[in-house]
Amino acid sequence: MKVGIPKEITPNERRVAVVPDVVVALRKLGLDVSVEASAGAGAFFADDDYTKAGATIAADAAQLYGGADIVLKIHRPQENKALGKHEADLMRPGTVLISFLYAATNPDLIKRLAERKITCLSMDAVPRISRAQSMDALSSQANVAGYKAVVLAATSLAKFLPMMTTAAGTIRPAKVLVLGAGVAGLQAIATARRLGSVVWGYDVRAVVKEQVESLGAKFLEFDLGVKDAQDKGGYAKELSEDAKRKQQQMLAEKTKEFDVVITTALIPGKPAPRLITKETVAGMKPGSVIVDLAAENGGNCELTEPDKEVVKHGVTIIGPTNLPSSLPMHASQLYARNALELLKLIVKDGKLNLDFNDEIVKGACVTHDGSKRS
Repeated sequence: MKVGIPKEITPNERRVAVVPDVVVALRKLGLDVSVEASAGAGAFFADDDYTKAGATIAADAAQLYGGADIVLKIHRPQENKALGKHEADLMRPGTVLISFLYAATNPDLIKRLAERKITCLSMDAVPRISRAQSMDALSSQANVAGYKAVVLAATSLAKFLPMMTTAAGTIRPAKVLVLGAGVAGLQAIATARRLGSVVWGYDVRAVVKEQVESLGAKFLEFDLGVKDAQDKGGYAKELSEDAKRKQQQMLAEKTKEFDVVITTALIPGKPAPRLITKETVAGMKPGSVIVDLAAENGGNCELTEPDKEVVKHGVTIIGPTNLPSSLPMHASQLYARNALELLKLIVKDGKLNLDFNDEIVKGACVTHDGSKRS
């Protein structure tokens, strides 16, 4: 069987789904590997690096997709403008596609892939169980985003993050608030602490308080009248309208104290919860910074503009939609290792072995044999 690694065509994407080291591991699984020419260039992996690892180089996307039994990529299939064809139509019926698909918000694409008889395993649908941790690409990429969010904030902030004791006097450390204590939020907390900030974390899920405090941060607590704010997958549930209003009001009062606010709150399959209103921004200190990691899903801040840095009421608001791509080498390495672990599960002796009794395979598979799977 041949695994095909196409070049990502999403604008400004620099990651690649497989790095040369992982090619070696795929070969040990009995798989041939084909990589589209210059697919790894954005992450500083040359075609020669892939050939030395045992891969072949496909001249273009048509050749790559046409010869692949398994297609491994990062972004969901989209229109290839250079070829005038959709990536879904470049794959042969029966091909296995592994990528981020976000099936709940892309029903038309999932229907198209099912009609093409493409078997799709979605990296964002891998169950959050202990056995699947090594395959959790959402978490690996969120770690990258959480780290880089703090670096962006530090670059835009008009003051130091750490305390500085100088001959001219002592500079107090910046105060950082991280909203949402999932993987990205916890990494942002840890990074801000490493850089010397005074850090607070907030999440509607009270169960994460211990994790926030274990990183040396303080936990911001509000009484929203919500008893169970976490679903069975560990994600935050959507709040009632009354609870949302209370949350916004309480955050409006608290954000005035902070120099940096990093927002990471997401609800699977729904728009990002609105945590910071335009009135809240107006009440913040001039020179403060908001980095909104939920920008792609509508933003946690009302004034966020996707992929832009804007200044409103003296507050800098940054809305990146693909921070992992800004650290393409390590982000690619992490994603490739996640994908390798999933392939180890579904490939036996060089042949595809999809066991739908396996909780991971069942959870990740969204289309198979011409049908959508729940």
